[in-house]
Amino acid sequence: MTTVDESGNTPGVNDQQVADQKVADPDTASSGSPARRPWLAAFAAVNAFGAWAGAVGLITGGTDFGEVINERLPFDSVVLAGVALATIVAVPLTMLAWSAWTGGPRTDELALVVGLLLIGWIIGQVAVIRAFSPFQPAYLAVGAGFVAASHRSTLKEGRRGLLFVALGAVLAAVGVGLLPHPIKNGVSVIAAVSIALLLAGLGLVIVGVGSGLRGRGRWGKVAGSAGAVVAVVVAVSIIAPAVAATTVPSTAVTSTPATRKLAYESVTLTTVDGVELAAWYVDGTNGAGVVMMHGSGSTRSGVLDQAAALARSGYAVLLIDARGHGDSHGTAMDFGWYGDRDIAAGTEFLASRDAIEAGRIGVVGFSMGGEEAIGAAATDERIRAVVAEGATARQAADEAWLSDTYGWRGWLQEQLEKVQYGITDYLTDASPPISLRSAVTRASDTHFLLITAGNVDDEAQAASHIKSGASDRVTVWNIEGADHAGGFDTQPDDWRERVVGFLDERLR
Repeated sequence: MTTVDESGNTPGVNDQQVADQKVADPDTASSGSPARRPWLAAFAAVNAFGAWAGAVGLITGGTDFGEVINERLPFDSVVLAGVALATIVAVPLTMLAWSAWTGGPRTDELALVVGLLLIGWIIGQVAVIRAFSPFQPAYLAVGAGFVAASHRSTLKEGRRGLLFVALGAVLAAVGVGLLPHPIKNGVSVIAAVSIALLLAGLGLVIVGVGSGLRGRGRWGKVAGSAGAVVAVVVAVSIIAPAVAATTVPSTAVTSTPATRKLAYESVTLTTVDGVELAAWYVDGTNGAGVVMMHGSGSTRSGVLDQAAALARSGYAVLLIDARGHGDSHGTAMDFGWYGDRDIAAGTEFLASRDAIEAGRIGVVGFSMGGEEAIGAAATDERIRAVVAEGATARQAADEAWLSDTYGWRGWLQEQLEKVQYGITDYLTDASPPISLRSAVTRASDTHFLLITAGNVDDEAQAASHIKSGASDRVTVWNIEGADHAGGFDTQPDDWRERVVGFLDERLR
């Protein structure tokens, strides 16, 4: 027979049972009620915010997938997609956030359901729209995180901590990759998503570190925390650039050739894959024409000074907004993987003008535009001269000089670059181009002037590597004191004399 003391408790036996219950269910309070889980509530809330922002954007027309993807949606309806996002993702996330904050008894079950719904949503999205984006792997990671947080997995605490750190690092990296949107464009749906992903990722890393290092000694905690920091840094360095290059903020044309007192014609070019590009054409007097390409995150407005210098020297100049930039249609890709198609549309236009003589077409590009110009010369025989300023790399092979220059550190960077470009390839429909060095080798009838910035050491190293592909046809000019693609701003007279002289000689 069991005795009961004055307080109503069974001596010895009940104490042990209570202790056992606490061990078996760490999220249960001493009263027997489920404990509040603020970190899970916050994680669900920031993701719910991003999902609601996306749903509202789709329903109200503030967000658009583009004509091609819109046609793949059920009933061709963006509004229906927004309603589905709200119903399948945003509402369950909101319910989970509330349950975790208030200590609801069904928090674990909700976390499991939300995680599986997110994973299913992404798989269904890929199957329906047949396109990739940085949000897909990010939200697969979010879904897996909720499944792990549901306590329905059998992972031990240490392994769960590692999983949370890994997932958090990925989410934070994607958030960093999307930060150009709030920085450049202010408040928007994608800006809200970028902040939500960054905060959720960092929060998950912190929770993972706390969970994985619980019970460790001082030095174990120091080493584990340092490892988590390294994981975040590595993830950001290889994932964020790929996300930024394939999810590009909108850019606006800010001025026209009229601001430089140039007469011009607005034209629309159509690429071989059907993308319409906006361009300005400034007529020339010497029978030669030049396609001019701006850098990433910019538009044709950004190269008006250089265009004016060439136009006043007699050259016809065609200034193009790269696809997805400025007034051009299509999807932007800031590593320039669509450059061959965009420039080919430009050279086709110049070749069709009676004022442009055969064999007298060149391309002048800056940063991304310079890399596009080099690559286009390998596939377009009409390009006889290329001026590329600030061209460094647009695929892993372009970084092959790093190990020769920096030893093991350079080799390590090369491996990270390979992973980064591999992720980029996954996130875009564009195909990786040939290396810049291979391009100059293949463009056997084209001469190149590579302009490097004196304040950016890697530009000179990259130019030397590119030149080794055809040293007899490649000239390198380093402008002391210049920043990236800032040669004209630093030495306008020398830039005009050197570039015009090169084009005069090669486009005679």
